[in-house]
Amino acid sequence: MKKQLFITLVFFTFFAGYAQRHPNKPYRSHDIGIFLGGAYYIGDLNPVKHFFMTQPAGGIFYRFNLNYRLAFRGGINFGTIQADDSQSKNADQLERNLNFKSRIVEMYAQAEFNFWEYKVGTTGYIFAPYIFAGIAGFQFNPQANYGNQWIDLKALSTEGQGTSLNHTKPYSLYQVSLPFGLGFKLALSKQIGIGFEWGARKTFTDYLDDVSGTYVDPILLSKEKGGLSALLSNRTKNPADFIADTGKLRGNPNTKDWYFFYGIVISFKLKEKPKECKGIF
Repeated sequence: MKKQLFITLVFFTFFAGYAQRHPNKPYRSHDIGIFLGGAYYIGDLNPVKHFFMTQPAGGIFYRFNLNYRLAFRGGINFGTIQADDSQSKNADQLERNLNFKSRIVEMYAQAEFNFWEYKVGTTGYIFAPYIFAGIAGFQFNPQANYGNQWIDLKALSTEGQGTSLNHTKPYSLYQVSLPFGLGFKLALSKQIGIGFEWGARKTFTDYLDDVSGTYVDPILLSKEKGGLSALLSNRTKNPADFIADTGKLRGNPNTKDWYFFYGIVISFKLKEKPKECKGIF
């Protein structure tokens, strides 16, 4: 993800200089819109593959266009992320044999910077690439597929969180993330704009997938949290690993998980109030 952040910063630096040579014109407008696309994740069960196992996503938003270059947007996105060790070519992941999915509901606020001047309804400014950054709060709930049923994982403490086996606190299902990304906008008519964007979400949790630390003793875990917790904690293909893997890394605790939204953005310009005419006395 450092590579993507570096590219975004390079774009911003280059075009910010360009914008300074082309002063913004006075302009205010308001949009509402929808987002339709996909969601995916990168973490312990999918370390590197972008767009892998993408699931449908959508959202609604409001945008305030401050001028031809700068806009502020807030909205709600929702989608599902998932991954499965069985879909990996990595031998360690195939042996670990974990899977998960989680529904993401996100509320966000962000600033958008248009590289070129842009305004829906004006023929001279109908297209612009842009970048964005902001802050979001989101809710998630990792589940595992076991016996053709999706089972909530947090309450099972699969790595012993909140038990005598692991004194760390259970993770929260409500978290903060930092959205950033890029896209382009195109004005289709005097009232409608369309675009495509890709956005990364930097999170501060390693538990979007319920995987982070080490295996714990399945017998002791079963006593404290139940047999299902022990079963879903260690699903390695070799049953002997239930004991042998105790204390062995189950995930990578040194990295945090990421989630992503990408897709089509359709905006509808709200009608502007007519300006009052002041009489001359």
